[in-house]
Amino acid sequence: MPRDPRQIQLEIDAARESLAATLDQLTYRSSPTRLKAKGRLAVQQFLQTPAGQATVAAVGLLVTVVVVQKIRHRND
Repeated sequence: MPRDPRQIQLEIDAARESLAATLDQLTYRSSPTRLKAKGRLAVQQFLQTPAGQATVAAVGLLVTVVVVQKIRHRND
């Protein structure tokens, strides 16, 4: 039994709209500007936690040790 062409067209239009909505969502989710802002916010929130502050302190200490070692080796 053949399908009604109008029904087929309605299904095609519905599928097209669904695909367009999905594409819009993917475009929004993968926006470089949005991802950059989201990453920046995540880093800022992490740095405000005790673990984040300890990480910054550890990196600062490591940099200080490396710089002091370089200076010592340069003067030898």
